[in-house]
Amino acid sequence: MSKRARSPSDSAINNLYISNPIDDRSSKFIAYYSPQLPAQHLQELPELSSALHRIAAWRKPSPQRSLASQPIYDTGHDDDGEKFGGKTLEKVLIATKIVGAIVVARWFGGVLLGPVRFDHIRNCAHDAIGKWKGESVRPVKQVKIQEDPERRERLAATLKERDESITVLRDLLKQKKGQQSASERTSPQTKAMDYASLPLAALVRLEQVRDATIGWILKEIEKAEANEQPSVSAANQKEKQ
Repeated sequence: MSKRARSPSDSAINNLYISNPIDDRSSKFIAYYSPQLPAQHLQELPELSSALHRIAAWRKPSPQRSLASQPIYDTGHDDDGEKFGGKTLEKVLIATKIVGAIVVARWFGGVLLGPVRFDHIRNCAHDAIGKWKGESVRPVKQVKIQEDPERRERLAATLKERDESITVLRDLLKQKKGQQSASERTSPQTKAMDYASLPLAALVRLEQVRDATIGWILKEIEKAEANEQPSVSAANQKEKQ
């Protein structure tokens, strides 16, 4: 995908549906589905910057029509290094007849999962799409968030702090797992999001996403610290002997 993704609108950012994470042998899978945002924008979400793969697929109406005047859809995918992963996602969109884009992010835990990884990709995708379907069929009264300049400014500053905290916590998690710190890598950094230009409703939604990300990282740090304890005890026993 060579085209640059446009800046998301307020409604597009609010229409972002996130699956529950799937954890398998230290690998983690999460799907992000949007009926409006382009796949490239989903791949560039800051919370996915540390994922090894950001597998994407999309399905959108084509300006062309069939001979029977039936709608035609343009579909495509991006494996992002996970061979056949993008096609797996594309098939989910076609099977569910869903229009939009979906990305499944995978954080690799160091253990090869084999074919079961495609089940995780499919299940995450169905979960995110299911959350969208649940909202779209439920007659929920839309409550418009009134613009509040002061609250908007506070949230923009809070989100910048959340991003900094996420970076620090990810580095700490890598150290706990004995991996290389993100600051030591030479890969390009994700461009900081211009929160000041976003409407209040979008900032409220993004704050929830960032808080969920921080919560997951903290749980992973606790797991890593728990795994460290046995090795420390074993070392102490060795010294006593």
